[in-house]
Amino acid sequence: MALEVDVRLIRRGRAIAARFTVEPAQITALFGPSGVGKTSVLDMVAGLVRPDAGRIAMDGTVLFDSAAGVDCPPEHRRCGYVFQDLRLFPHRRVRDNLLFAWRRLPPSARWMTPDEAIGFLGVGHLLDRLPATLSGGEAQRVAIGRALLSAPRFLALDEPLSSLDLGRRDGILAVIERIRDELRLPVLYVTHDPAEISRLQARVIELA
Repeated sequence: MALEVDVRLIRRGRAIAARFTVEPAQITALFGPSGVGKTSVLDMVAGLVRPDAGRIAMDGTVLFDSAAGVDCPPEHRRCGYVFQDLRLFPHRRVRDNLLFAWRRLPPSARWMTPDEAIGFLGVGHLLDRLPATLSGGEAQRVAIGRALLSAPRFLALDEPLSSLDLGRRDGILAVIERIRDELRLPVLYVTHDPAEISRLQARVIELA
């Protein structure tokens, strides 16, 4: 299930362009300094921002094609997006955050059960807590779990370590490695840290 991306966007008078393919069980890192458009590329892939031109396809299914007039809505793209600010629902406990998208899926679309996600991420002891009571690493695991339970065909992770201290970063990196190796999902990963790229053995798409 390869993710093919070729997009162009003019934002505030500046051109943002990227062309790459993310293979299954591969992490592709969008790398570069702040302000070069890394998150904008993620938003275009996820369907939150419409490119000015280009094409996006997942496993042969066209999600966006400016020439053909195709623009698949975000909810149909099957992108598991973990935002930099996580966007957990503050009034919902961890269990309900995890199950939010899963409950809305038809049973035939689900490929991971809540128990499997909870075990995979080690968050069983957090289920009755509210997001405000979680550490940064705990909240990140819940956000990743919610994304996985949306039955994604690919993951988009926007600087997932930016708010974590060094001790908690290692645990989240280990989770991302397991997603790559065990779940074999294509992963699109935004970072400005070469050490993260080295640890994850990620293919690099440099934006400047």
